[in-house]
Amino acid sequence: MPLTGGRIRASVRRMSVIGFHCSHEQIPPSTLLRDVIHAHEAGFHAAMCSDHLAPWLDAQGHSGFALSWLGAALASTPLRFGVVHATGQRYHPVITAQAIATLGEMFPGRFWAALGSGENMNEHVTGDPWPDKPTRERRLVESVDVIRRLLAGEEVSHEGTFTVDRARVWSLPATPPPLIGASVTPESAARHAAWADGFITVAGDTAALRDVVGAYRDAGGRGPVAAQLHLSWAPDEAEALAIAREQWRSGTLSPPETWDLAFPDDFDRRTVDATEEQLRKAVTVSSDLGAHRARIAEILEVVDEIYLHHVGQQQTAFIDAFGEHVLPAVAGAR
Repeated sequence: MPLTGGRIRASVRRMSVIGFHCSHEQIPPSTLLRDVIHAHEAGFHAAMCSDHLAPWLDAQGHSGFALSWLGAALASTPLRFGVVHATGQRYHPVITAQAIATLGEMFPGRFWAALGSGENMNEHVTGDPWPDKPTRERRLVESVDVIRRLLAGEEVSHEGTFTVDRARVWSLPATPPPLIGASVTPESAARHAAWADGFITVAGDTAALRDVVGAYRDAGGRGPVAAQLHLSWAPDEAEALAIAREQWRSGTLSPPETWDLAFPDDFDRRTVDATEEQLRKAVTVSSDLGAHRARIAEILEVVDEIYLHHVGQQQTAFIDAFGEHVLPAVAGAR
């Protein structure tokens, strides 16, 4: 079911949405555009992307500008797209609102924005101090209020964790795109329930995933719930593990450390000795497509949509293999 902002009842669920995650930290924007076109042709139902100024690790090596890339991606495929985006520091909320409005006006019903409180590695470049978590959460709530009012056509002024002086967004979509809450902890998920049109998180341990989703729902959270799954597949198990180690060992760290580290070098140093057990906990690593099918089906028992992130820089073989052997088997499983 699409991230539309409406409440979804389990009794009306039909086919699960399996999307393709576009990792700007790892792949040049031009290549990533070709990859998502390929993903659409292979049968992926939707797509989403990260919005980073810096990669997590030096080996990833990229940081394309998501908001301009999304215009090209939406124009090049019929897919519905989302972006995980932090507003309030690197992006002023008025600029976030203008970007959301433009994409929503150009591509009605095909774009959503997941808003979170951000990471220091992307936000420190403004030179402003990195706020503590309660301040970041307060800034996020203020940002959402300002963005919603601007998307409704209001002139907005605001004084709080940031300032807005008589702002207005002039080019507006007929229907504002959904604003989705993004979180990896139950505490933040519960807070997002007060404002979000839906929710997205990272699919780690299934019990932990249930806790995060449950916190959102128990707090009154509405709309569909999605999860991003980090996975590594290759025909050879050792190769799949090597890809995870080189490209996504940053995932072995957890909040609050991931929120507060400032540079890719910091993540490199902190994860250089990551064990195989830690890697497999952070990334679903397997050369067995059946194991990936089972893992995806397990997650789809908890969420409405899943976005698959193969953590390698080469996406072609993954897209072909999953398009042929995985998506058809799990998309209609529920």
